[in-house]
Amino acid sequence: MRRLLLLIALVLSACDAPAPTSAPVPLAPVPSGPAMSPASAQAAFSRVSASLRPVAVNECQRRTSGMRCDFQIEVDPNPRAPVNAYQTVDKDGRPVIIFTRAMINSARNPDELAFVMGHEAAHHIRGHLARQQANAAAGAIVFAGLAGLTGGNASAIDAATQVGALVGSRTYSKDYELEADELGTLITYRAGYNPLIGAHFFSRIPDPGDRFLGTHPPNASRIQVVQRTAANLGLVQ
Repeated sequence: MRRLLLLIALVLSACDAPAPTSAPVPLAPVPSGPAMSPASAQAAFSRVSASLRPVAVNECQRRTSGMRCDFQIEVDPNPRAPVNAYQTVDKDGRPVIIFTRAMINSARNPDELAFVMGHEAAHHIRGHLARQQANAAAGAIVFAGLAGLTGGNASAIDAATQVGALVGSRTYSKDYELEADELGTLITYRAGYNPLIGAHFFSRIPDPGDRFLGTHPPNASRIQVVQRTAANLGLVQ
């Protein structure tokens, strides 16, 4: 039992332990400039949504069977929400891509908005949300079973269940992000935007490094995926 508790403590501490990061991959310089004005950014967001949504729908229908592909693209109603964009489903199962106002206003150009939007659409097309939930459930069952086998009480089993769900949900998280970057690059390109310019977004966000059980891969790895995918599409820096 003590060994299990020690394992749980080690897992929780390791989630925040950074590992050495790889060298950054240089992107071709583009005129970045300041963020667009709020009005310009919102107008760009509307244009990008109109251009990219049908491409995402088409890719979803072409690559999946029985999956809902009627994307809804929305702005988070909370004006104080931090810079973020994410994919979810509504109560009816419709895929929803949500941008916070801070995310929209932080964009330097429409290509960045398109790249992030394509990335989030790719998460749905690849089924990452459902796969992550299944991994979390499996991890919870395994860890709870181990706690029970080692004589854990109800409190220990509950703690093990929570840690197992965390471990399970993060096991393939980095792979999912890279898969979404790859397909998102394709969607961005087919919607008429340049994913190489869009990927400059990575240069302005903190690099998560290669943390054990981290949710995102190093920025350098993500840029490499974008560059490789873009090259296959005939785009070069």
